[in-house]
Amino acid sequence: MEDDPDELFPGDRGTLDPEVRRVLVHVLQRRFLSADSRAEWALLLEHQQLIESRMHDMYLRLVVDLGRGVAYKQQVRSDEFEVPILLKDAPYNRTETLVLVHLRTVFQRESAAGEPAPRIDIEDIEQTVLSYLTDADGSTARQQKAIRAALDRLDREGVIDEETLGRYRISPLVEVVLSAEKLAELRAWLREQAAQQASRAEKAQKEAAL
Repeated sequence: MEDDPDELFPGDRGTLDPEVRRVLVHVLQRRFLSADSRAEWALLLEHQQLIESRMHDMYLRLVVDLGRGVAYKQQVRSDEFEVPILLKDAPYNRTETLVLVHLRTVFQRESAAGEPAPRIDIEDIEQTVLSYLTDADGSTARQQKAIRAALDRLDREGVIDEETLGRYRISPLVEVVLSAEKLAELRAWLREQAAQQASRAEKAQKEAAL
C-alpha cells in the first residue's frame, strides 16, 4: 500500500494540520502563549475549540485571556472522579517569589499611573529583593546569582522581556502568575518576615550590649 500523502511521519494517525499541531505542542510545552506571537495566536483563536478538545482528552483546560493577550493551560481536578495529573509545573522558589512580588507591585503601580508597558532595571530588583534575604540565603554574590537565575526563568516564561542588558519590560502575564489576592497574601507574609528579622536583630543587639 502506498503511504498516506498526508502523513507527517511513518504511521502518523494525527488529524490536525501541521501548523495547528505546532500550536498545540507549544501550548503544552510553554507556561504561556502570548499574543505577541501573532501567527501562533491567530491559529490558536481560529482552531480554539479543536485544540481545547485535544487538551480535554488529557484532562487539561485551555484558558484564553483576550484582555491580556495570553493563553495558558490548567490541570483539571475533580472531587467526583479520579483525574490523572499530567501537569507538574515546578513551583517558584523563595527568591523567584520575591522577584515576582516586586515585579507585580511595580506593574500594578505603573499601570495605575497610565504606563502601558512598565519597565524596570535589575538594580531596582536586586535592591528590593536583597533587603528580604538573610545570611541564611548565602553571601551577597550568591544571592545576586539567585536573583539573576530567577529573572532568567521569568524571561523564558514570558513574564518579563529583557529589552536591553539589565532592563526589563514587565508583561501583563505577571497578573496571571500573581493575582491581586495572592499578591496581598505574599505582601502580608513579607511584612511578617521583616518584623521577625527586625526583632531578631534587636535582640542580638541587646545581647551584644550586655
